[in-house]
Amino acid sequence: MAITAAMVKELREATGAGMMDAKKALTETDGDFEAAVDWLRTKGLAKAAKKSGRTAAEGLVAVAVTGGTGVAVEVNSETDFVAKNAEFQGMVAGIAKAALGASDVEALLAADMGGKSIADTLTDKIATIGENMGVRRMARIEGETVVSYIHNAAADGMGKIGVLVAMTGGDEAFAKQVAMHVAAVNPAALDEGDVDPAVVEKERQIQIDIARESGKPEAVIEKMIEGRMKKFLADITLVNQAFVINPDLTVGAAAKEAGATITGFVRLEVGEGIEKKEENFAEEVAKAVKG
Repeated sequence: MAITAAMVKELREATGAGMMDAKKALTETDGDFEAAVDWLRTKGLAKAAKKSGRTAAEGLVAVAVTGGTGVAVEVNSETDFVAKNAEFQGMVAGIAKAALGASDVEALLAADMGGKSIADTLTDKIATIGENMGVRRMARIEGETVVSYIHNAAADGMGKIGVLVAMTGGDEAFAKQVAMHVAAVNPAALDEGDVDPAVVEKERQIQIDIARESGKPEAVIEKMIEGRMKKFLADITLVNQAFVINPDLTVGAAAKEAGATITGFVRLEVGEGIEKKEENFAEEVAKAVKG
């Protein structure tokens, strides 16, 4: 029997299962809706799907480097407790290793890990551990030298902040220092040329509005804006920031002294940009008791 998009949609709405799981259930049961529901329940997928709407803002960032290629992957869970779980950490390590051969998150979820796709592995873990989980994002970087750094490490190669730095020349010790700087300062871009033009324009308009409030002549305002934008770009670009290891130098100047050129960086922090629901401790305990 041909499985239509409408059939998949109906099953997803009834069970909360993922699109691929719903399609597979219908295929396995030759389009029988009730049998497909039972198939999902048998596999634990319907149970896992009920958790898929819950916010997963905790978890780990894992990094992996081989040769001149590095990847960073954020795998989320609902609680920090699960992030400290050895079973979860083992899965995250496997996902990071698989990411070395993947171009994006979609390809990563389809990649094989221990005989099944990473997407299916996550679904199984959701059902057994009892929390929503997901691979939120991944980043890839290549260079002559690629070095990784984990801040607040929970286990080898994974923690709350993961950084990758690519450069030519220099040595790994200096690259590691730059990675530590990136973890601490969180630059928005490598240099002025890498800053999103929309970000620059937005800041420029803000500074223009502030300057005009002063009532100064337009010629003076233009010079004020020029100076303020120069400082703004210096503050948010890696090579122009004061180096945390030696604040008397910019990162770019320190790289020059080390005989290195920084060609790129990646910084992922767990839960960045996710709106977390705030709950008080009593509510959390009550929720845990109810299951």
